[in-house]
Amino acid sequence: MIKRDPDLLLQSAPLLKQKLSIPTAMRDVLLALLPALLAGIWYFGLSALLVVVVTILGAMMTEWAFTPKHQRSMALSDGSALLTGVLLGMTLPPALPLWMAWIGGAVAIGLGKTLWGGLGNNLFNPAIVGRAFLLGTFPIAMTTWHVAAGPDQFFNLYSSTLALPFMQVPPIPQGTLSASGGGIHLVDGMSAATPLGLMKFEQTGTPIFSLMFGNTAGSLGETSGLLLILGGLYLLVRRALEWRIPLAIFLSAGVFTLLLQQIDPLRFPDIYFTLFSGGMLLGAIYMATDPVTSPVTPKGAWIFGIGIGLLIVLIRNFGGLPEGVLYAILLMNAATPLINRYTQPRIFGRSVGRSAK
Repeated sequence: MIKRDPDLLLQSAPLLKQKLSIPTAMRDVLLALLPALLAGIWYFGLSALLVVVVTILGAMMTEWAFTPKHQRSMALSDGSALLTGVLLGMTLPPALPLWMAWIGGAVAIGLGKTLWGGLGNNLFNPAIVGRAFLLGTFPIAMTTWHVAAGPDQFFNLYSSTLALPFMQVPPIPQGTLSASGGGIHLVDGMSAATPLGLMKFEQTGTPIFSLMFGNTAGSLGETSGLLLILGGLYLLVRRALEWRIPLAIFLSAGVFTLLLQQIDPLRFPDIYFTLFSGGMLLGAIYMATDPVTSPVTPKGAWIFGIGIGLLIVLIRNFGGLPEGVLYAILLMNAATPLINRYTQPRIFGRSVGRSAK
């Protein structure tokens, strides 16, 4: 008698229930980001706070609008839209008009998440999709930076913050507005180049102390490398971080930078500048490690991280833009399904025949 084996064998096994859940994971990342976020608000003031609040509103309102009525409370309570809004806000200039910030949050959820089928189905990191959209649509606003004014000018609003949609910012008469009296005032602000811009176009470096503690022009997420690292260590302790990805990024970017330094030390930055400038730390620790858009295998995580690190250095040094974290992560997000396919672990044992006597 010949008996065919079933196509699917179901066997009982001990199951370990883990305490990790989506809201818990989102909360851990938010807590890790909080110190660096507060540092950015401390340096850039009320305008920076409003930008982050509006990106959060744009993300959460879009999440609410595109979620079926019976699932809306669950969709908003898992924290994914909140985290997307925070991450997007930390990649934006502190003087960005608020209507642009809202559009960025809406696009991050609408095009970066909902269009793919919701949480867990998206190919690209939603916050990076929102920033890429804003950078392509409003390049001038997205590349206009201001000097970190400090806490003594916290209540000063940049004149561009409350600009009307699709309207030019009206000039502010000099000497008519100040920060005295503790009120909210509109100021033009002093534009400045970021450390990456100074290095790329003027071959001028930035002291490591400024990069670590955030007294530089740039986005909110570039304020304090030290606080971003501390947040990453918190995630590592909580086991909420795939440590192979940021380590691979830092190692590959560092080695590539050292090789370029050997070729022309006057043109190419040193390894400290490469690792602590721009969005390197924010992208490597908090965005590239997104479990939905990164490989699921250990070997794939190494390949993914090495690719990001190499692309960052290539774009920064040989591309038209001074920063390359955004496009490096997006490109490797696109390669994630292929990486997963070719890095699956070997199945142990051997298959038996489909028939037995």
